[in-house]
Amino acid sequence: MKIRLLTIISILTVILLSACGKGELKDAKNWPVPDFTYTDQNNKSFGLADLEGKVWVADFIYTACPDICQPMTFNMSKLQEMAKKEEVENVEFVSFSIDPSVDKPEVLTEYSKQFNADLKNWHFLTGYEQKDIEAFAKGFKTIAQKPENSDIVIHQSYFYLINQEGKIQQLYKGDKEVPYEEIIDDIKTLQ
Repeated sequence: MKIRLLTIISILTVILLSACGKGELKDAKNWPVPDFTYTDQNNKSFGLADLEGKVWVADFIYTACPDICQPMTFNMSKLQEMAKKEEVENVEFVSFSIDPSVDKPEVLTEYSKQFNADLKNWHFLTGYEQKDIEAFAKGFKTIAQKPENSDIVIHQSYFYLINQEGKIQQLYKGDKEVPYEEIIDDIKTLQ
């Protein structure tokens, strides 16, 4: 009787421990991403519904950025390449332009080529008004603001990891000292 009871307790313990933490990150933010449907670099509609059931990494950039956007895009490209090498599947990358009046689809296409972006699972988005992207960025708890009479857009340099349910799980430095391995591990955990 004792052996049978110990066996049952052992099995239940294994089941409970295997269920704990699977697909969840410690200290996850769980901020819901606002619904969106924008235009990608191919001038096609792309939105939150297209990302349903997928893990994705997002950032906010613009092509005329004089400082952090190019390093961020280079770093996102490196992250995309690492995901391929580690055979991480069903992951998407999304870059939201925060200067949509300049960043038309053809501009985003040319910009993406500078970084060898694989556009099969990386979408550069535009097709909205400046006020719309500024409001949308607030859902990521970040700033995207273009002062009047300026070509500079004020923004932060984070990468955001979003789960299959469209909830932001973590944010990471995206311009320098990027924790690539941590991001890849977190993607795998969510999957």
